[in-house]
Amino acid sequence: MKIQVQSQNFDIAAEINELCVGRKDIGAIVTFTGLVRDFNGDNKIQQMTLEHFPGMAEKQLATICAIACDRWPLQGGCVIHRYGPLSPGEQIVLVITLSAHREAAFEAAEFIMDWLKTDAPFWKKEQTAKGTHWVESKTSDTEKCKKWRK
Repeated sequence: MKIQVQSQNFDIAAEINELCVGRKDIGAIVTFTGLVRDFNGDNKIQQMTLEHFPGMAEKQLATICAIACDRWPLQGGCVIHRYGPLSPGEQIVLVITLSAHREAAFEAAEFIMDWLKTDAPFWKKEQTAKGTHWVESKTSDTEKCKKWRK
């Protein structure tokens, strides 16, 4: 699996092409792209800044991708996570999973995203008209992630 932590934007079509060019063994491609939204409750988000620990973030992403590859018959994939200041509408994260069958590709992508939402070493700070604050993890994300720990 390709893993990248970067400040620059990514091109979804180019990433898919890089993973699939010349291959005839792939039956399913699942992609998830997370974007910065412009709201958090009643607050409009003006900017979101993502921080991480270089080296640690890539290592943990590689670990979760290896777990996904052990649990599902994946034929490749990609996780790209951005850091730095981002504006509403900008891309934050890309997860691509490839498999011979759609069920494995969907489940693996969901597993990776649930892990990213709860346990990945990234921190989000939102800037709104009311000030700046760190984003707390949501109980609903933690609850959703429990299904994968069985």
